[in-house]
Amino acid sequence: MGSPCEVQAHLDGGVDSGIFFKAMQIEIERLEQKYSRFRKDSFLSAINNAAAKGLSTALDEETISILEHASACFQESDKLFDITAGALNKIWDVKKNQVPTDNEIAKALSITGFEKLSWDNSSLRMPVGMELDLGGVVKEYAADTLAAKAKQMGVNHGLINLGGDIALIGCKPDGTAWPVGIKNPKKLDSTIATIEIFSGGVASSGDYERYFFYQGKRYSHIINPKTGRPNSGLGAVSVAANLCTVAGSIATIAMLKEERKAMEWLNDTGVSYIAMDSEGELLQSKKPIRELS
Repeated sequence: MGSPCEVQAHLDGGVDSGIFFKAMQIEIERLEQKYSRFRKDSFLSAINNAAAKGLSTALDEETISILEHASACFQESDKLFDITAGALNKIWDVKKNQVPTDNEIAKALSITGFEKLSWDNSSLRMPVGMELDLGGVVKEYAADTLAAKAKQMGVNHGLINLGGDIALIGCKPDGTAWPVGIKNPKKLDSTIATIEIFSGGVASSGDYERYFFYQGKRYSHIINPKTGRPNSGLGAVSVAANLCTVAGSIATIAMLKEERKAMEWLNDTGVSYIAMDSEGELLQSKKPIRELS
């Protein structure tokens, strides 16, 4: 998943620790193998490679469910949450420290747009050159999948943390909430608040770890699929919801919106959140969140 992964679990007498943690490892490796855009042998890469040749790809139920979720997010976000923006993400590679040309942006935009996908319950076809990027979905989905598998194995209390995207397996063993610390975007080795949550998931999105400077200007890795250029809205947002996948989607959509509209969107969802605006001011929902001094 391109980030540190952690599994905490309170194992009752009937759950073997070796079998449990091995099952968690196998599941995370399966999802990495299947949906990583950085692996040439992944199923996602096979989808993108087929599109480059004008071919369709057969779909399984798991991939269909992810596409259905992405479709709902695309509509709910006014077309800002778009997994077809792989070509845009590629030309805005933060490691290159280079701004693409207007022609490169226009070309990438021409092959971006979820509405350009053609898919049903058996196959997917994309415009030639389009690339899917599940970066805003798959890590959160993986956290939820691992939590569900843990429950199936008889684990009632635990926490799955995949690079800061967290899915909970019930409350803590003593019946209290899990305290999830939120990173300070301006000082990553410290926290600015704690979200206390009994179940569900917490996910964060921000431009504080992946960005670059070019000719004195700062560019975020968060690309607006409508303009083809980095977004300039909130600095960071963390969300608690019934699932990590839902929390991650809400956080990503908030980061893609203009700052004022992002705050309206977050408040309309009714979820617990904590955000930092472009000026560094801390903003939070009315639902309980414990700030740290």
